[in-house]
Amino acid sequence: MEHDNLIACHECDTLFRKPPLVGRTVARCPRCGATLYRGVSRKLDSICAMTLGALITFLIAQGFPIVELETNGITSQTTLFGALIALWGEDMQIVAVMVFCSTILFPLTELVALLYVLIPLRAGYVPPAFNRVLRAIQFVRPWGMIEVFMLGVLITIVKMVSLARVIPEAALFAFGALTLMFAVVVTFDPRILWDLADEMNGHDRRPLPRTAADSAAVAVNIVEAPPAPSTGEAGAPPAPHQG
Repeated sequence: MEHDNLIACHECDTLFRKPPLVGRTVARCPRCGATLYRGVSRKLDSICAMTLGALITFLIAQGFPIVELETNGITSQTTLFGALIALWGEDMQIVAVMVFCSTILFPLTELVALLYVLIPLRAGYVPPAFNRVLRAIQFVRPWGMIEVFMLGVLITIVKMVSLARVIPEAALFAFGALTLMFAVVVTFDPRILWDLADEMNGHDRRPLPRTAADSAAVAVNIVEAPPAPSTGEAGAPPAPHQG
């Protein structure tokens, strides 16, 4: 039995053949209707440019002060890393580590890892340790909380206005822009890069033999996003519907 061209539904665990998708088509499970995978788009320029822009903005946000406080003639300002050092010095090591991981380590890891796989794929080859890097992206993505940090900073600024003069600095605007950029970056599903890597590696896509496996690997509904799926003929992958 060939295993290279199979995919399992993550909702009902039904096993299907995995036909290639073209354009914006979507493969759905005919049993439960769950989305199995989407067509691989070769237009990676936009997401690559957005990721690179987010990385540059991230460095700006880390290198400049967030806000400047002025009270009774005393002015103070600090960067995010300086705030982490202050938390560590106040015997709040657990909080400092959590803030460091969620606002610096995990977002930076995701951006660098995405660029590591996107740039070579655009150039036409698969980088080393490709599978491990994609798994690392999927692991760290839920733990990046730039938007939560931004919300906390805004709440703090509102509360501090009555106590001191608050002057926004460059890092605050950088974090605001970074929040919007991350909202775009996280919409990109890195799992589709596996399909693109398979095509570049020239994996053999031979059909399954007509044995008992046909009862498990039957058909996949392929529809144009976002219309409802239509069931294909059992035993062979159906052709995509053209809009």
